[in-house]
Amino acid sequence: MTRLTTAQALVRYLAAQQAGDGAALFAGVWAIFGHGNVAGMGEALWGVRETLPTLRAHSEQGMAHAAVAFAKASGRRRMMACTSSIGPGATNMVTAAALAHVNRLPVLLLPGDVFAGRRPDPVLQQVEDFGDGTVSANDCFRPVSRYFDRIARPEQLLTALPRAMAVLTDPAECGPVTLALCQDTQAEAFDWPEEFFAPRRWAPRRPRPDRAELEEAARLLRAAQRPLIVAGGGVHYSGATGALAEFATAHGIPVAETQAGKAAMPHGHPLNLGAIGVTGTAAANALAERADLVLAVGTRLQDFTTGSWALFRDPGRVLVGLNVQPFDAGKHFARPLVADAREGLAALDEALAGHRAPEAWAVAGRTALAAWEREAAAVTAPTNAPLPSDAQVIGAVQRAAGPRTVVVGAAGGLPGELHKLWQATAPGGYHLEYGFSCMGYEIAGGLGVKLARPDTDVIVMLGDGSYLMLNSELATAVAMGAKLTVVLLDNRGFGCIGRLQGATGGAPFNNLLPEETPRIDFRAHAESLGAVAEHVASVAELEAALARAKGSPRTTVLVIDTDPRESTAAGGHWWDVGVPEVSDRAEVREARARYEEARAEQALGR
Repeated sequence: MTRLTTAQALVRYLAAQQAGDGAALFAGVWAIFGHGNVAGMGEALWGVRETLPTLRAHSEQGMAHAAVAFAKASGRRRMMACTSSIGPGATNMVTAAALAHVNRLPVLLLPGDVFAGRRPDPVLQQVEDFGDGTVSANDCFRPVSRYFDRIARPEQLLTALPRAMAVLTDPAECGPVTLALCQDTQAEAFDWPEEFFAPRRWAPRRPRPDRAELEEAARLLRAAQRPLIVAGGGVHYSGATGALAEFATAHGIPVAETQAGKAAMPHGHPLNLGAIGVTGTAAANALAERADLVLAVGTRLQDFTTGSWALFRDPGRVLVGLNVQPFDAGKHFARPLVADAREGLAALDEALAGHRAPEAWAVAGRTALAAWEREAAAVTAPTNAPLPSDAQVIGAVQRAAGPRTVVVGAAGGLPGELHKLWQATAPGGYHLEYGFSCMGYEIAGGLGVKLARPDTDVIVMLGDGSYLMLNSELATAVAMGAKLTVVLLDNRGFGCIGRLQGATGGAPFNNLLPEETPRIDFRAHAESLGAVAEHVASVAELEAALARAKGSPRTTVLVIDTDPRESTAAGGHWWDVGVPEVSDRAEVREARARYEEARAEQALGR
């Protein structure tokens, strides 16, 4: 037996966990110390600092975003933990927990909590519920955690930690785990069995498909004349990118990619039609409208993928859901094929031996793709415009990118433009958080990617709205020597939502900053945080600055003014955003009429 405090036992347990390849499963613990964790967790982390590094951030939300991005960039094979004080320190992490929950990404959250013994109640920052003495601020984590527990006794870790690990490493359950740590309990000692700290290796589980489900899926694929594969993030997390390319090539089936699935097949593959859905290419969406069978691999089929369920228009189309999570596999009356993506594709390949979709269908895909690539090249071409579009900035960044570049983004208009236009040549080269579309993720997420993949060139693209919401981890990246290149597109406000406001008939207000509002000097601000920074006046200047940034050892921020009104008209699809039924504005009434017409295409009930 070993006598340790609860916090000491917790961190020693985490340090003993291993990934499937034998590396430390937890690459470190992000910590902002305060009331509720500095005494217990702080002292414990100092004791294991050689085997479980502690990383200091500037924002609890930012550090949790970095941890989530690290897990994504690691293919969910490794992860990080985050500890905070009680009260606002804890609730600052709730947004990141929701992001991880939506995106099925592992992160261990360890917020401080109130006194289990309640002797000093109410303590500083304690939330008091008038009708429930067991409630604390950390109950906010319950709906956004895959597993939640409040540790009020030391021995509760003996069951809570193994359960937490089972969730964090399970391909179907994977998501955030919250262990709220009562601050007096953190400091209490207990006699722990030595076997509790024995190293354990967590190799990814690979469920194989049920025979009956496999036979049904193969039968449907053989009968299909116009099959389409929709590749989601599960393809990456399964390590199935090679298997997908082999399967699609062997059976002549075109592939479209979700935001999380982008780069599942390299740009330039003749069967890769690119992005699908609201932010999709004209090629992918044209075939999606005609497809009589959709094989959805590793995707949760969110509305941006399905065009709010108005994209797949063949009245007899069949949906087959190949997913490790039954909840996702059976969505929207899909025929489920519950399995690991790589195992499922291998089994389907064997069951379809010798079968190919009609060649005319693949030819239609190649024809549509060639036309789309001409459109994409036109909108991303160099320009001398004083206010370039997002697409023209993306073109400049693309021309500067190399084979080791990872582009990172999250919210606003950029995810849509990047999804359509970015040419990803290798898995992992495209890192967009668009499940939760969380403004402020970008810089912190870029830091997490850089920590997971230090040999890559990380380029973060974001707007001025996101930058102002959460830029503090720029200082963290500078302090850690984790070099990022940040391209900041200044369109003077929330340009994307301004365009959506206009598209739904709304009067333009409260999104873009008035002309008389003083301009924000983002270059000076970034410099004040320790970064190298430049304001560039054109796309040509941006390309030259990107070349300089690549050769610099320090994090660089490049600011360029852009047009808030301009977006790529080509490609894309309708998105269901409720328009008011009644309004004094004629523009809203007209938008409502268009909305009702589009909504009639939604494939509800089939």
